[in-house]
Amino acid sequence: MTDASHHVKGFLALELSAGGSPTVSALRPADAGALVERLGRDLAALVPGIRELDLSLAAAHFDPAEALRPGWPLHRRLEELYQRAPGRNSGPRMIAFGADESGDVPMPFQASEDLHGGALRVLPFLLSGSDAAALADVADQLEAVLLETGMAQADTALLAQQSFNARIEHARYLTLHDLAALTAMQYGHGGLEALWPVIETALLAPQQEAWLDHLPEPLLRYADGEVRIALFEPTAWRQRYAPEEQTDERLERAFGFFQARQQQFAAVLDAHGIPVTFAHCPATADPRGWLVD
Repeated sequence: MTDASHHVKGFLALELSAGGSPTVSALRPADAGALVERLGRDLAALVPGIRELDLSLAAAHFDPAEALRPGWPLHRRLEELYQRAPGRNSGPRMIAFGADESGDVPMPFQASEDLHGGALRVLPFLLSGSDAAALADVADQLEAVLLETGMAQADTALLAQQSFNARIEHARYLTLHDLAALTAMQYGHGGLEALWPVIETALLAPQQEAWLDHLPEPLLRYADGEVRIALFEPTAWRQRYAPEEQTDERLERAFGFFQARQQQFAAVLDAHGIPVTFAHCPATADPRGWLVD
């Protein structure tokens, strides 16, 4: 994915073995420098035009949800550091940002403790240059080849494994769109496919509106950078979701499941950095109207 600031966004994705979570959060300068050099070599072998671009790497790993947030904050922080790096007019550079010599991790690259434990961790990188047309061509080529042929070389994967003290099954390169597609597929397998279009709108078309209005799912609306979820009173919930049910015990159980589903959706949206509010919806009102007002 290229943007108006002449950057292409991508990731080194680390697929972890069971029980192989990294114990190192971010790499110290020597290890970070070695890793970005391997990335530069691997990526240039796939798309030779990358040799003419600057490559900057966040040598810290994150959950995909942290990478897929409105405004792409991880890449934005990486861009800010890149803009301050020396050597701007000295030819293509490979720059890595991570922990300092003592191992302390700066705030921009401190991953959320709440999102540790997943099987996939990602390291953001940027390709940068002054020629917008050349960058667009590189971006198009990466979109065409990375998902199918973007495996990292064996020595790159081994270096990442040793440096982060992790057990890595696979290491591969992904564009931002590749990561979004993989996340959408994962959410589909996890029963969250109905929520993905809302997240996708927040990421790729944040000025637009998106609704989730499909029974039996919670009712919610994305607009103006946030999601509002309808918080139904029991009577209002029954009118919408279970008008034919007469058994109190079954109604109570179903309402509890529904509330848990709402909380699950709210947690996923929060992981993606999308603010959530709950809008109280009484039985006497059209719930869609309460989400718009």
